[in-house]
Amino acid sequence: MPPHDTKILDFERPLADLEKRIADLERDGYDAGSDELRRLRARLAALEKKIFGDLSPWEQVLLARHPLRPTTRGMIAMICDEFRELHGDRLFGDDAAVIAGLSRIGDRRVVVVGHEKGRGTRDRLKRNFGMASPEGFRKALRVMRMAEKFGLPILSIVDTPGAYPGVGAEERGQPRAIADNLESLFGIRTPIVVVILGEGGSGGALALAIGDRILMLEHAIYSVISPEGCAAILWKSREKAPEAAASLRLTSRDCFDLGVVDRIIGEAHGAAHRDPEATAAAVRGAVLEEFDLLDELPPGALLRSREEKFDSMGSFEAE
Repeated sequence: MPPHDTKILDFERPLADLEKRIADLERDGYDAGSDELRRLRARLAALEKKIFGDLSPWEQVLLARHPLRPTTRGMIAMICDEFRELHGDRLFGDDAAVIAGLSRIGDRRVVVVGHEKGRGTRDRLKRNFGMASPEGFRKALRVMRMAEKFGLPILSIVDTPGAYPGVGAEERGQPRAIADNLESLFGIRTPIVVVILGEGGSGGALALAIGDRILMLEHAIYSVISPEGCAAILWKSREKAPEAAASLRLTSRDCFDLGVVDRIIGEAHGAAHRDPEATAAAVRGAVLEEFDLLDELPPGALLRSREEKFDSMGSFEAE
């Protein structure tokens, strides 16, 4: 791989170099079971474990934003056996930054909603890099209310830098749309499983992240503000973003230890973009397990448990 490849992060470079050596040997006709290839593959596996097991918070941020990381559409394609997308908020229009629809995972019928960042420049611009406007949040809520009406569980996939802060979004009621989702999701009488896929940024993430079980991929991030935004406020400099990332406690391990998420889903071969299919299989298995457990709760108990879950976050006792 060329050294200027922008899809390779700096800390991934040793892996890329080693993979190139393996590919060169295979192209030169080395047998897959040769001692040299076995040695290089063992070295690659050890290097993956070392690099991705010892990342700084800022490196976790970069990995969560990796240009090859699976998006919501890609994850739906890999974990769902059927998906029919629904459009529009029935008030203003359709927001491509949020996708929603009817789906099937194995024998289980579900409703899926999620942020979509897009793939490639044109698609990312169309989807506003996953930053939803009010109509996106209203579309998600409309489809989730439909799920409640038909007794279908909800899978919500979160991957956004945050809600879109543009003038048009504010004019169309961005704060109200987010607040309506936060309030309404506590009353949806059907199981909700949330998966933090990449970035979970601010209220734009939380508007789709009220659920009964919150799952987070190993190298995803979840925070009230981006490291760059935090650095601009506290230090008046975006160059302090790595320091801000360390202070925000935004990694999956931090969020799990703080009780913000319930489960961490490991990423295959060190990071989701290195083996999307295997990572998707882990997500599918975890989601189905959580839905099976939630099936045992009647609607009343489900709502009480959901409210208690979020009430307990951030609680403390004075000494």
